[in-house]
Amino acid sequence: MSTWPGKYVIGLTGNIATGKSVVRKMLEHLDAYGIDADALSHRAIAQGAPGYRSVVDTFGKWVLASDGQIDRVKLAHLVFSNPGALDALEIIIHPLVRQAVDILARRASQKVIVLEAIKILEGELRSYCNTIWVVDASEEIRMLRLIQKRNMDSETAWDRIHAQSPQAEKVKVADVIIQNSKSFEETWKQVLEAWQSTVPVAKAPPAPVKRTQDGELTVRRARPQEAQDIAEFITRLSGGQRRMTRMDVMEAFGEKAFLFLSRGDDVVGLLGWQVENLVARVDDVYIDASVPLAKAMKVMTAESEKASRELQCEASLLFLPPALAQYGEIWETLEYSARSVKDLVIRAWQDAAMESMPPGTVLLFKQLRKDRILRPV
Repeated sequence: MSTWPGKYVIGLTGNIATGKSVVRKMLEHLDAYGIDADALSHRAIAQGAPGYRSVVDTFGKWVLASDGQIDRVKLAHLVFSNPGALDALEIIIHPLVRQAVDILARRASQKVIVLEAIKILEGELRSYCNTIWVVDASEEIRMLRLIQKRNMDSETAWDRIHAQSPQAEKVKVADVIIQNSKSFEETWKQVLEAWQSTVPVAKAPPAPVKRTQDGELTVRRARPQEAQDIAEFITRLSGGQRRMTRMDVMEAFGEKAFLFLSRGDDVVGLLGWQVENLVARVDDVYIDASVPLAKAMKVMTAESEKASRELQCEASLLFLPPALAQYGEIWETLEYSARSVKDLVIRAWQDAAMESMPPGTVLLFKQLRKDRILRPV
């Protein structure tokens, strides 16, 4: 029985670079609520968070960067080479993460919770789960991902892979194994099949595509099956400067969701956004010139913010090209304001901006909720 009555909990694990987050995103497209416990552990020790002082007191001020934040690279070098130091860090972090997970799961309206963590099998988080899903990929693929996507050198990537418990041990105890060594589409097929065959709530009739209307304009969530339509729309609206293929969009679905804005049967707008670590980030905005920008953005941001609030987001970040950002009155009406990364104050919000902000864009910010997870105690 689940720790949270009425909720079915998928424990999602797998070693570094197997692609756990991609699978979590796929499950979120199926209307599950995803919790990244590893991201919460980072938030727990940020400056102003409840674990910050304990880490500094335990390991010393040498772990601090020049801005006063804990330097996670320094800390990682220490704990990955010293089991005693890792134990001490986990004693600080794990209770805070469990508390945050409990708050998020109880608040979630979704019936299925996906709890992602590398070490879910080794600690108390396992007791929260109805089932264990393990994401698997070959060591060669994982090495390549760390080198290409995280800019690690081969030695560092090798050390990170072999610092963790063997992947085979996780696979042995899995209720579901997702092989993630090939294309997004092949992984998606496995996730969809496992969802339909093992998750109780998935046996109910599928929910209709949600729509929001404002006069002649309709906004709805796009589906992976519409990847070709999304690719063609972006290519056309960008004047060919951003040529997208169906496979490009399918890969994007591993990180984000898309909204279609329609007038009658015609698609006239597209918004792409992702939610990660309780921060929403909008980095794709395409509006046909025939549609008033203010009206289009009002209905599209309202829908993305509604979905983001349902996912318990604390803040929404818009990354806009200067040609769109210049319409200050529109953004002010929608309660967004231009900010620098430093102005965001909260480290998790700053990290979200630095991770996601495309070059040459302008950052706009809106706070969605005041009651942040992992505030100082």
